[in-house]
Amino acid sequence: MKDELAKRLVQSLKDAGINFVTYLPETRLSQIVPLIRDDPDMELIAVANESEAITIAAGATLGGKQAAVYMENTGIYTSCYPLVTVGKQLGVPLLLVIAYLGGVPDWRKSFLYATIGARTIPLLQSLAIEHMLLEDGERLEGKIKDAVRAANAQRAPFALLFAGEFSV
Repeated sequence: MKDELAKRLVQSLKDAGINFVTYLPETRLSQIVPLIRDDPDMELIAVANESEAITIAAGATLGGKQAAVYMENTGIYTSCYPLVTVGKQLGVPLLLVIAYLGGVPDWRKSFLYATIGARTIPLLQSLAIEHMLLEDGERLEGKIKDAVRAANAQRAPFALLFAGEFSV
């Protein structure tokens, strides 16, 4: 991802009210990590696994923060239980910022993860988690604000899947 796009993504998260981010390091969107870490208005918490990321972000949300969870799409598989029990059943709104591997270009770049990634959207649908696929920066700011509003209105997780120009 180009530096300018990473800066827009982080600023869009801030403008949408996100002030707390948990994450498990990955490479596709990794340029956002130092930008969030260095921003005095945002708190960044590294975790050992995606389930932990969901529960810590949920705790922050219940404590008054507007939280996001940043992960690679394979983390959805790891975090199904807390997404359903904490996110859906208890009604905790979370923004899921997901580096999406699963499109046609990913078959060439990452055979193992693209196979898993191709099942990400059906998995989100089976968990009744709304999602939006973002492949370019067009209307990025509005789409992120819409996603945060949807998560809060539905009192549930909402997934943003970042692909295309976000993953090059």
